[in-house]
Amino acid sequence: MEYRNYKVIKEERIEALNGFGLLLEHEKSGARIMVIKNDDENKTFNIIFRTPPKDDTGLPHILEHSVLCGSRKYPVKDPFVELAKGSLNTFLNAMTYPDKTMYPVASCNNQDFRNLVDVYMDAVLYPNIYNDPRILQQEGWHYELEALESDMTYNGVVYNEMKGASSNPEQVLFRQIQTALFPNHPYGYDSGGEPDAITDLTQEQFVDFHKTFYHPSNSYIFLYGDLDITEQLTWLDETYLNDFEKIKVDSELVRVEPFKDRNHVTKSYAVGQETNTDNKAYLSYNVAFDKPGSQSENLGLEVMEYLLLDAPGAPLKEALLKLNIAEDIFGSYDSGLRQPTFSIIAKNTNVEHEALFVETIESVLGKIALEGFSRRKIEAAINYFEFKVREADFGQYPKGVIYSIKALDTWLYDGDPFENFAYDEAFRQLRESVENGCFTSLISTYLLDNPHTALLRLIPDAQMLAKKEKQLKEKLHQYGSTLTKEDKLALIEGTKALKKHQAEPNARE
Repeated sequence: MEYRNYKVIKEERIEALNGFGLLLEHEKSGARIMVIKNDDENKTFNIIFRTPPKDDTGLPHILEHSVLCGSRKYPVKDPFVELAKGSLNTFLNAMTYPDKTMYPVASCNNQDFRNLVDVYMDAVLYPNIYNDPRILQQEGWHYELEALESDMTYNGVVYNEMKGASSNPEQVLFRQIQTALFPNHPYGYDSGGEPDAITDLTQEQFVDFHKTFYHPSNSYIFLYGDLDITEQLTWLDETYLNDFEKIKVDSELVRVEPFKDRNHVTKSYAVGQETNTDNKAYLSYNVAFDKPGSQSENLGLEVMEYLLLDAPGAPLKEALLKLNIAEDIFGSYDSGLRQPTFSIIAKNTNVEHEALFVETIESVLGKIALEGFSRRKIEAAINYFEFKVREADFGQYPKGVIYSIKALDTWLYDGDPFENFAYDEAFRQLRESVENGCFTSLISTYLLDNPHTALLRLIPDAQMLAKKEKQLKEKLHQYGSTLTKEDKLALIEGTKALKKHQAEPNARE
């Protein structure tokens, strides 16, 4: 079937989602579109942009907040709040990832769904950030001064949010894992923002990032559910996409070459000055690798992580816990990156146990690579994953939102998104490969024989908060010393004006 102003890339039946799948490109703007048409009344829309960070200023995160602060057609200062109060939505959010930013909505009501999509499309393509610098000040950061005799401070929604995140050791841990595995790469920067770097962000950088990455040519638009495909595509074309010409956007995530030697990294996280820091460290054994060649292999890696660390009697977890060197052992497999990562983590331990931690991991993995897992445990694990896939119970998340995120595992990196939903074939191939020792091969290939490894120590620092507070005060004092009395009075007035603006209710639209 043809769709006016769109080029059909692929169409096929997607049995696992009981639907018809369609991949298109909007001919004029270059927008990529994926449609899954089925009988799910909870319709989903998601527009995603590749947004690789180039520093730790948190530009992707701040922009995610900021585009939802008013736009061309919806100039109220906070349409997101108005939608949350007055819409029939079943999902309404925006999320920043290490390499992408997304804006998903869902609703069972046709008119409400159209309204939600309209607000979000206008927000991401025509935000008010270009003519209202208060948006960056509110959502990102600004200097705040109440009176001439007061101390100057920093304030801002994302600035404060990330100060809170920096006090969570596991958030710090996973942030540092990516930096250790991908130094000097977009994955090595914090897309959410480091508080010390957020305050370096300028209005010019802010709007330039939007100009660069928030273009339909850099977008991935996902539609799901019981919807009229022709009507939806025509509306997108006529209302938004036809306004843009296709351009080249440099947002590709380049492959990081494997390390020649293991990367050893030591970082710190903040704890209170009175905190006993004994047994409060984290040790993390991490690997990165290229995308698996098939969905069955990717599924095998998920099952492998479960067998090693999560299943009842998981051998790697049991072996590490028996050492009594850590309060807990856990792991993660993240396939939602250009190069997936696998981590094994010891929580609340001491760095003196690092050698034993590594030795035990490699010994257990070596033993399993030779002997394999028991057939009974493998079958139980595969059955567990298959049940989860078939059940498709995603809690508060509508199915379409989860499927849109899953599609990006390949789609965002120029692969075929439909591959992610070929569940029957993936489970069939995985079961067949068990006969050929696939799990021993996965452990050898991706873990034991993989040179792209990083060993991270995350150590508690009871002095870090005080040091950072001192550095912050010195930085603000140094800036304040460059200001004249008139400058400070202007800053006081600016502080009052921003607070007044924030306190004002949205204008009725």
